[in-house]
Amino acid sequence: MLHRLLVWLLAFALMVHADETGAIKVKPIEASTTKWTENAGRAAAEFATNAEAAADDWARNTAAAMATYGQAISAPGIKERFRRGVARAGAAKFARKIRDVAMDRFAPGVAAADVDYKTGVEPYMSTIAALTLSTRKPRGDPANYKRVEEIGKALNAKRLALLGVSGGGG
Repeated sequence: MLHRLLVWLLAFALMVHADETGAIKVKPIEASTTKWTENAGRAAAEFATNAEAAADDWARNTAAAMATYGQAISAPGIKERFRRGVARAGAAKFARKIRDVAMDRFAPGVAAADVDYKTGVEPYMSTIAALTLSTRKPRGDPANYKRVEEIGKALNAKRLALLGVSGGGG
């Protein structure tokens, strides 16, 4: 549904026509941009409704794309294509998008992620709370690093268990 909406918006915005000679007439970019901005901006509620309704399809299709994802991230030249994409976008666009979009979305995004944060961090907090660390030595004693290692090993084991992986790697 979302794909069809985007295709329709693009076609509507461009309004491509052919004249008598067969040459393609394209709307001026400013007119097309204005029309797209106005129409897409009004579509926010419809987008949210349709996107939320498609959540099950998204999950099923995304999981089914596992092999395609693997091929995509290991395609020849992918690292260079990534680098070129970053260079093409540039730091100025990145900064502009932070200033114009992300800054205003940050606080509501954090508030919306409250449950996700709690669910994601709770297993790790419980793991730390359940630990009994080795005895603390005097300040500066290298043996104190063992305490940090104990926490790191426990957290890594919890991470791997949550991922369904056995062993100490990963």
